[in-house]
Amino acid sequence: MSAIEEVAPSLHLPGFAPRQVHREAAVAPRPSKALVSRQSWERHYRRLLQVSDATLIVLTCLLASTFSLAATAPKVLSADPWLLVRVPLATALIWLLLLTLFNSREASIIGVGVAEYKRVAHATGLAFGALAIAFLLFEWEGIRTQLYFALPAGIVALVWSRWVWRRWLHRQRASGRYSSRTVVVGYHEEVEYVLRTLGHGGRLGYQVVGTTILDEAPSALVVDGQVYPVTYGARSVSTAAEELHADTIIVASTPVRDPGFVKRLAWDLEGTAAEVVLSSRIADVAGPRMSLRPIEGMPLIHVQIPRFDGGAYLLKRGLDILVSAAALIAFAPFALIIALLIKFDDPGPAFFRQSRVGRDGMDFKMLKFRSMRVDAEAQLAALRAANDGAGPLFKLKSDPRVTRVGQVLRKFSLDEVPQFWNVLRGDMSVVGPRPPLPDEVSMYDTSVSRRLYIKPGITGPWQVGGRSDLSWEESVRLDLRYVENWSVFEDLRIMWRTAIVMVKPDGAY
Repeated sequence: MSAIEEVAPSLHLPGFAPRQVHREAAVAPRPSKALVSRQSWERHYRRLLQVSDATLIVLTCLLASTFSLAATAPKVLSADPWLLVRVPLATALIWLLLLTLFNSREASIIGVGVAEYKRVAHATGLAFGALAIAFLLFEWEGIRTQLYFALPAGIVALVWSRWVWRRWLHRQRASGRYSSRTVVVGYHEEVEYVLRTLGHGGRLGYQVVGTTILDEAPSALVVDGQVYPVTYGARSVSTAAEELHADTIIVASTPVRDPGFVKRLAWDLEGTAAEVVLSSRIADVAGPRMSLRPIEGMPLIHVQIPRFDGGAYLLKRGLDILVSAAALIAFAPFALIIALLIKFDDPGPAFFRQSRVGRDGMDFKMLKFRSMRVDAEAQLAALRAANDGAGPLFKLKSDPRVTRVGQVLRKFSLDEVPQFWNVLRGDMSVVGPRPPLPDEVSMYDTSVSRRLYIKPGITGPWQVGGRSDLSWEESVRLDLRYVENWSVFEDLRIMWRTAIVMVKPDGAY
């Protein structure tokens, strides 16, 4: 049968030609099994979050109303018996509605990054802003308790539950579930970069099942010990996606002199894959400062130039003072015990002061609990040949200069607690790049020197991203990304991850 057929050929009205239908071209693509599977697990995970959010919100609002009931005169309740139900119900409904409107359960933000937590916080803030207005307009009894109790308790409970679900999701992805089956397309070098960044555990949501190389490469790619199958040529992408049951295509680079490649690829993948993801190395550093703005159908990618002063850094300084003062006060009773243990283990001072380089290249004296023997500096030259550190960083996995108490302090990062004094003084920040030694800075090139544009931190992306196990290039990349894209939410996230790393240390030596 021809692809073009006449419809109702018996009807030949004067002045009308028979209607022609291009049947094959007119049939909309139907979703493949891979696409249906992805949509299924996304819906399932979204339902889990919906049930969890609703449960926590209702419980929080009911507890707030219970406290209000205890403080409310019986006359008020007798005059309005529905008061205990109406206010928490209205609060819960508004709260849940705004969590939905803010797309806080969108598939693109779950499992990684801080966007999910930001949307939860923004939705909660707006919900209680609406409640505050309702309190002013109607003066309902019980709303004040919702504002004072449900707001702080609820947002903590929601963020905690989202974190718990994220941990569960990571475990599922490590088992090969709840992740996107992905094919990476591009030239050999760019594909390797994407594979190395994503890793092979699927934790970031992408389980790479194959690659399509646009230039010459071996029959299989081996990246960090993982073998990835390879197909060749731009025309083989849709075929590879179908054969490998992939639902996501990451375009690491496009063929030379082929500006329509991505558009044609998206058309070819209709019904086979859910999305085409464009990878760009500029996003490695400038990601949060990038935005897409279409003008007359032409998509323009805007990259905002970073700033290293202004109101944001005043806010950062306020957070530093608050956290460092609280940490010093809370840790004061234990400081004396640690100091005595250090002295009994190896006679000498309990504290160690060392020159480090801070913001704008200014030197300062960093304070730590002493974890090495008193003559550690004198032994340094003899140990440099056995360096286990990356790049200019000197580290030894089994450093003979470290004392027995020092090993425990280093393992749990307790030797760095006195640095909160440096934060209070203004030499350091709670979160920032690792404070370098003057010798390290002398070996920096122009790009690495950008680490000195802001204050160094007690913790930072290096400390929570693998510490001494990281390569020099990876350490620099993490620090530069932080320097140029700092935010309060990012600082809070790193502080939280630091607490986890202290309990489960990795790469600390």
